[in-house]
Amino acid sequence: MKTKAVRLYGEKDLRLEEFELPTIKESEILAKIVSDSICMSSYKASSQGTKHKRIPDDIADNPIIIGHEFCGEIVEVGAKWADQFKAGAKFSIQPALVDENGPVGILSAPGYSYQYIGGDAQYIIIPEEVMTNNCLLPFEGEAFYLGSLAEPMSCIVGGYHANYHTTPGSYVHEMGIKEGGATAILAGVGPMGLGAIDYAIHCDRKPALLVVTDIDTARLERAASIFTVEEAGKNGVELIYVNTAEEGKGVDYLKALTPKGAGFDDVFVFAPVRPVVEQADKILGFDGCLNFFAGPTNPEFSAEFNFYNVHYAATHVVGTSGGNTDDMLESLKMMEEGRLNPSTMITHVGGLDAVIETTLNLPNIPGGKKLIYTGISMPLTALAELADQDCPLCKELANIVEKHNGLWNPAAEKYLLENAPVI
Repeated sequence: MKTKAVRLYGEKDLRLEEFELPTIKESEILAKIVSDSICMSSYKASSQGTKHKRIPDDIADNPIIIGHEFCGEIVEVGAKWADQFKAGAKFSIQPALVDENGPVGILSAPGYSYQYIGGDAQYIIIPEEVMTNNCLLPFEGEAFYLGSLAEPMSCIVGGYHANYHTTPGSYVHEMGIKEGGATAILAGVGPMGLGAIDYAIHCDRKPALLVVTDIDTARLERAASIFTVEEAGKNGVELIYVNTAEEGKGVDYLKALTPKGAGFDDVFVFAPVRPVVEQADKILGFDGCLNFFAGPTNPEFSAEFNFYNVHYAATHVVGTSGGNTDDMLESLKMMEEGRLNPSTMITHVGGLDAVIETTLNLPNIPGGKKLIYTGISMPLTALAELADQDCPLCKELANIVEKHNGLWNPAAEKYLLENAPVI
């Protein structure tokens, strides 16, 4: 079977090509990709080439397919998996394999390490280690893009699970945010921050108070229109949005929002900015946990932390980079139940022919997730600019998006897949 895919041959050497897939083995699965969201990790891998820890050394001769946040349908199942997987079923994939038999060892991952599996392709071959590591995940959601966003959403879920709290006199750590406690999300109205708000409001282990900060009024207002104070209240969460750039809205104000002004039990930092990290430290309460969620690009990034409070107030720091399979399964289940809507992350859509330019220029493209539909041809287009395009398809998509509060949605996906030109 022929497939079109974006393959990496070396540093910044991405090529959209058509090539033949080999016949699947009895231990493999043939699948069709429908959607892939482009991650900053793909930019890093494409920029670094073989210097990247997940990329094989021989990609000049055996190029790999990029993209690891994908969703699609199973086409053909090898005999070994015939009792477990069926053709026509939707799937998502947890790309963080833990398998020493992969092409580059324990760090092998779809979208980085394999010739025949990656998200920016039309058809792929899923290797045996994906199934043996329980990383081929069934998905029953309404739209394919939701399955693509399960991976970034799992990073958020993992962050919440990684926080921990202690009891004086005990050496046992209780994992997770403090249920019924006070949580703050700083720099929290970007794409991943919006996902964190969504999860805090709708998960099973909720805070009683959720304070979300930023320094951009328009972004805060947009967040408040998506996740309203009223909706949060119905779920038992008092939600407060704060612009910390305003006079008097600093550390003292934030702490005063917590019960008895004692400070926050859990604080998430969603921007790798030193003043934000130091503000997070200053608003921690006793046994407060600071989760440094945002990944810095500068390996020398640092900030001051109050070690007096570490010693006497049991404050502490955690950092997470990605989620595990359980986190992804939780994300998929909550999406299927309608309790999570990661549509808030998406700001752009495009076709397979938009992948190379988008990936190599990702840091310079504003907004959130760039969603790719691999079977169509379409330039990368911001949702906010659909109506401005000289294109009947885009104008109708703009109408559908507008009806959903400016968010990408299953109806928009359905219309796009039915009407966009095939690549």
